Amino acid sequence: MPLVLMLHPREHYDMADLPDELAAELGVLSAHIVRHVQALPHISRAHVYRIGDGGAHLHIWFFARPEGQTQLRGSWMPVWDDLLPEYPADVAEADAAIVADALVASIGGRRSAAGDSPHD
Repeated sequence: MPLVLMLHPREHYDMADLPDELAAELGVLSAHIVRHVQALPHISRAHVYRIGDGGAHLHIWFFARPEGQTQLRGSWMPVWDDLLPEYPADVAEADAAIVADALVASIGGRRSAAGDSPHD
């Protein structure tokens, strides 16, 4: 996939025990991330998944479906990610930076550098 992003709370929560304030923030953040991913010129859709049965930490995944690849529609898109040729890392990193900067501009906060601890 051209872009795969993950969103998770800093504290360990699962979806069922996420406090209402963080649940509301999750909805707003998710909507903004989807808007910014879909604004990339070569992306036609952002798929959103909650994956992690039995995990003690909520992870929300965003997969960008490339424009013109309708065969990737539906819930099997994460499986396709393992089968497709590797996407150029420099393009994926540039796209992630564009989305992160757009998210900061639209919602606030700060952007972490690649490789930063997810708890920073």
